[in-house]
Parts: sequence; structure tokens; C-alpha cells
Amino acid sequence: MTITPQHFEDRLNHIRTRLVQQGKLVVELAELTFNTIYDRDAECAQKLMARDDEVDQADIEIERDAVDLLTLAVRQACPIDPAQIRSLLTAVKVNNELERIADATTDIAQRVITLGERTAPFPKTTRVMTNSIVGILRDTVRAFRDINAEKAKSVLTCEGNTLSFHELITRDAEVRVADGRMGVDTAFSLHAIINQAVLMGDHCTNIAEQVIYEATGTIVRHTTAGWIEHDLPNLKDRDS
Repeated sequence: MTITPQHFEDRLNHIRTRLVQQGKLVVELAELTFNTIYDRDAECAQKLMARDDEVDQADIEIERDAVDLLTLAVRQACPIDPAQIRSLLTAVKVNNELERIADATTDIAQRVITLGERTAPFPKTTRVMTNSIVGILRDTVRAFRDINAEKAKSVLTCEGNTLSFHELITRDAEVRVADGRMGVDTAFSLHAIINQAVLMGDHCTNIAEQVIYEATGTIVRHTTAGWIEHDLPNLKDRDS
């Protein structure tokens, strides 16, 4: 098959469309899995764990399509715009991040199963945190879909809130264990769940950084003081 710049663009758009679908699936799995925490629905958690295979299969297919597309373009010396290269690199990285978010939902589902008959309620802040993570994940997928740097930057600003929720819940759980309202095993499961929620937020941050890179050619990196941007003037010059 002879590849032209238009063929490259069409196949790239197809990969991006599949990734958006993958993102919507991951959002759905996250939301449903978080709900099992409060319903203590081990049966539903088990079914959701099985759906991780859907994400894994799509992950493999999307990566294979991206590699095949780039290989074909290189072999035929197809002229590729730097923006297209950024878009393809972003797609490969976002694909990996989404698969890892799905892995985190699987781990949470397993923790729900482990909870078994222990019905001691979690701190109310836990639901606030998990709802927040679902919202962040949904915004992250939209930012990628629209290649929207501003929406991606809003995702980055949520990182501090996620960590604050984690600290509040951890402290609350410690108090509950101390006064007997929560068993140690339940507190351990809660801690594992919110750790996975933080991890999901971290993956959203990684995706948001890639969206900003795709949209602007700017590399975003986090520091202890927050996040900073590094312009790539040479890359931008080539785009103009």
C-alpha cells in the first residue's frame, strides 16, 4: 500500500477515535467500580474485573496500529508534519496511561471482594474523592478528544485536591481504628483503595501533559511547586 500524507492523517484520526472510545470505557469502568465500594457488591466487582480484558485487547490493537502506521510512513519516506508526529506519539503514550488506569480499577475491585462481609462505612470524604477522580478522568478524555490545552491544564490543577482528599481520609481512618469504629483490615483495604485512586489521578496528569504537548509543542513537567512549561522553539518553528 502506498501511503500519502492524507492517508497518514486518516489513519491517525482513526487511532485517535479508538483511543477516545477506550477512554470512555475506562471512565465507565472507574465509575462502576467505585460504586461497588459503597454497595459492597463483590459480585459486580468480579464482573468488572473481567472487563479489563476489553481494555487490554484494545490497548494491544491501538499500539500495533500506531507502530504499523509509523513503520509504513518511514519505509516509504512519506512526508509527515511535526504536528502529526506529536499526535501519534501522544496517542501511544495516552494508550498506555489508559490501560494503567484500567489496571487500577481492577485492583480496587479486588479490594472490594476482599472486604467481604465487613460493612463498616468508609469516611464520607471517600465518595467525594472517588467522584472527583471520575470527573477528572472524564475531563481528561475530553481534553484528549478535543486536543484542548486549557482543559488539560485544568486537569493538572486538580492534583493537589486529590492528595488533600487522600490525607483527610487517611487521618479519619486512623481515628476510626483508634476508637473502634473501623477494624484494621477494613482500614487497610480503604488505604489501598484511595492509593489506587491517587494513582488514577497521576495517570490523568500524565495524559493532560501529553495533550498540552500535542496541542502546543510545549513540554510540561511537574515540580514540588507545581507544574511548569518548557517551550520547544525549534519544534514550533518547524510547525509554522
